[in-house]
Amino acid sequence: MAEQAYKLLIGGNLVDGDSTMDVINPATEAVFTQAPRASEAQLNDAVAAAKAAFPAWAATPIDQRRKVITAIADAVEANYEDFARLLTQEQGKPLQDATGEVLGTVAFMRYFAGLDMPVKVLDDSEGRRVEAHRKPLGVIGAIVPWNFPMILMAFKLPPALLAGNTVVLKPAPTTPLTTLKLAGLMKDIVPAGVVNVITDANDLGAPLTAHPDIRKVSFTGSTSTGAKVMAGAANLLKRITLELGGNDAGIVLDDVNPKETAPQLFQSAFQNSGQVCIAMKRLYVHESIYDEMCAELAKLAEDAIIGDGLEQGTQLGPLQNKMQYDKVKDLIEDARKDGQIIAGGTTPDQKGYFIRPTIVRDISDGTRLVDEEQFGPVLPVIKYSDPEDAVARANASPYGLGGSVWSKDTDRAYALADKMDAGTIWVNKHAELDPMIPFGGSKMSGVGTELGADGLEEFTQLKIINMAR
Repeated sequence: MAEQAYKLLIGGNLVDGDSTMDVINPATEAVFTQAPRASEAQLNDAVAAAKAAFPAWAATPIDQRRKVITAIADAVEANYEDFARLLTQEQGKPLQDATGEVLGTVAFMRYFAGLDMPVKVLDDSEGRRVEAHRKPLGVIGAIVPWNFPMILMAFKLPPALLAGNTVVLKPAPTTPLTTLKLAGLMKDIVPAGVVNVITDANDLGAPLTAHPDIRKVSFTGSTSTGAKVMAGAANLLKRITLELGGNDAGIVLDDVNPKETAPQLFQSAFQNSGQVCIAMKRLYVHESIYDEMCAELAKLAEDAIIGDGLEQGTQLGPLQNKMQYDKVKDLIEDARKDGQIIAGGTTPDQKGYFIRPTIVRDISDGTRLVDEEQFGPVLPVIKYSDPEDAVARANASPYGLGGSVWSKDTDRAYALADKMDAGTIWVNKHAELDPMIPFGGSKMSGVGTELGADGLEEFTQLKIINMAR
């Protein structure tokens, strides 16, 4: 077999996959390199290596684990330009956005490296002493999606390692390269077996999830796949954290200035070409400003520059893969009969999975575009008259990842935000994430929490020591 440029990381060794798979640049639809593809036997080897490395890593002082995470962050930062260019090639996002993701990954790693897990004394009375300890779980299976391959990895890997766990990390099949590049750097930083990186063609998720030596699965991806992860973990009652789909609603009140607010709303919906779990995916606008807001959003959509993420000036890149591209095109065609497309709705006459940013007005709940998660550059704008009714319609979704309320009167916005049923509600902003702020979904948008001290604790077992005096 020919030497492969990218390698798996198993048991501290960089190894070829048992086969290879093509990696496509979504801006050109051309294969630009090959990645290793692990076999199930290699997955089993990776889990065995992680299990063997666990006792020593769990016993490693937290200060030393902290230094290892910091060293990984340093290595990414030292190579951030190479990571960003590779990320644009495999994912499609503009180079500026890719650079932001890579540097964000560094920041998230450094945040987790700064956390601690002190023993908490719950009672220290004359008759007893009760302590709460946080202990590592064992081997963690971390499964990362294709929309933000690096920063979503940084939601999982650093807290898992800080807590004393070992990890088998699996990137998405269509965006494996930045993770494999990271694996090449980690080989000389992390003790052998503590982090293992495998890649697949959508065939190793189930055996990874069901593997008897995996103690927890941390998964980010679609709700349908998340349900399969939950089912696969059920027999052994292993821990799961699921960050799944969303259909985030934005509610714009009648006191908002459309010209001032439309750029923020547009960015909230179309960042990463709409391929963001917490992107604004449906927008409820009060009838008194509806026409003006639709016009402002349409103008922004028409003016947006789409193209290859490596080209100067590109604002929006392609959809990441053909399956998603076809799904979004189908939703747009369906929306033509339900609403009025006032911007976009077209695909440029060029190679690449490009769709012009699309605004659909005069559409309502009960249509596919409003009720489903589009995960692409299409925004339905829905008219309402009563803010309480808008909240009820926003809450009617089976999803509950995020949402936002927009108003010049923050008290009024806050009162409505408090009634929205989702894991995070923003006021006069949308989709802001910070490593110190816990993040998770309600309803079918997920189980558990990521980020913050709460996210760290999800990678631990609570152990109580209760002593009589």
